[in-house]
Amino acid sequence: MTSQRDTSTTSVASGPVRCNVARVQRRNGAAEDGWLARLIRRRPRFTHPAQFVVAGFALMVTVGTVILLLPISREGPGSATFLEALFTATSAVCIVGLIIVDTPGYWSTFGEVALMGMIQVGGFGIMTMSSLLVVLISRRMNLRSRLTAAAETKSLGLGDVRRVVIGVAKVSIAFELTVAVILTARLMIGYDEPLGRASYLGLFHAVSAFNNAGFSLYSDSLMRFVTDPWICLPIAAAAICGGIGFPVLLELRRQFWRPRAWSLHTKLTVAMSVLLLVLGSAFILASEWGNENTLGPLSLPGKLLAGFFHGTMPRSTGYNTLAVDQMNEATWLGNDVLMFIGAGSAGTGGGIKVTTFALLAFVIYSELRGEPHVNIFDRQVEPRVQRQALTVALLTVALVVIPTVIILFVSDLFSLDRVLFEVISAACTVGLSTGITPELPSGVQGMLVVLMFIGRLGPITLGTALALRHRTRLYQLPEGRPIIG
Repeated sequence: MTSQRDTSTTSVASGPVRCNVARVQRRNGAAEDGWLARLIRRRPRFTHPAQFVVAGFALMVTVGTVILLLPISREGPGSATFLEALFTATSAVCIVGLIIVDTPGYWSTFGEVALMGMIQVGGFGIMTMSSLLVVLISRRMNLRSRLTAAAETKSLGLGDVRRVVIGVAKVSIAFELTVAVILTARLMIGYDEPLGRASYLGLFHAVSAFNNAGFSLYSDSLMRFVTDPWICLPIAAAAICGGIGFPVLLELRRQFWRPRAWSLHTKLTVAMSVLLLVLGSAFILASEWGNENTLGPLSLPGKLLAGFFHGTMPRSTGYNTLAVDQMNEATWLGNDVLMFIGAGSAGTGGGIKVTTFALLAFVIYSELRGEPHVNIFDRQVEPRVQRQALTVALLTVALVVIPTVIILFVSDLFSLDRVLFEVISAACTVGLSTGITPELPSGVQGMLVVLMFIGRLGPITLGTALALRHRTRLYQLPEGRPIIG
């Protein structure tokens, strides 16, 4: 009996002992695994598509900065400073075009090729990721919503990711090579450039234009070509097509001669793009017609060409054939509006997007008419989409106003109109400048880096987050009517 009790006591006591031993062994094993294993187990887990976009672009900016820090990337001895490399890499990856050092004079050929690669990867990544996010969103919908979306867009195979990526690549390469050939031929025939140099210049500016980057291998941007339609028109066409958005380009390729069959998104994008091109060009012509520092000395055809070119560029490209710093203050304000609106969704342009602006305009129109619903063409827009458009627009306003106020507080070197122009250009990823960006304090230039990154990724990630964040409230609160106006 005694031995049995002792045995049972021992067996009962051995349970906690074994647990403690196992716990110690696991702790020792974790210690032996080392910091690498613990880091892998603690790695961040991205569960939202927007997180992948932000992480991907942050990695691209980091790699680009490291490349530009190499001594081989700079013309002459030494290497670039960290801020110069970071600012330029962010501007290239986020396809903005703002610079704090002269591109052809500061960077070597290796650095210029690296910039072209960043622009291409940034533009291709943005278009691809935007289209892929549409696919991810469609997979979150129920069957009825997915069928409705497929019938509405008539353009994207929402379940075929591979086809989307290949389609974006084909469109990008086709436009860039076509423009590159035209520019190369013109530089050879009209400016006596050797074949190799002309091809290099043509390809660089074609990639930069289609991706709405605005980087130039000429210190004066494109001012030397202000009256040359063989240079200005292909670049403007590439910028328009790149900014209009891949879904629209794909649908136009299939249904160009059947506008009635276009989706609502395509109708809005095309209509607003044409309207803004006409109004923007007319505004530039009217505002700068008599300015002796811009359009004044040009002939009538030259004025019309320059007016059209500068009516196109503020939509997100950033090239200029006229001296932006010599323009009237009214022209700067008009450019601010065009930069804020931007280009098409799922493209290489920036701003709040033309569809957002158009939708808000229809919301105002419907409210003024007292209509209970917002109708655009032959479709009714659901209230949730209206709230998304309002959210994107107001947050972009905050993204512009807050940094402008901060810069004016910390630095009194420049006037409000110039600071506002630079901030909108950075936040809406345009790249036009009144020339003050290189002269800003380093802290303000760092703020512009953050603005460029947020401005490029903000609309995509915010739009996706709003589309995927759908909560159904199981109850409704009583209605209230605050006084408006």
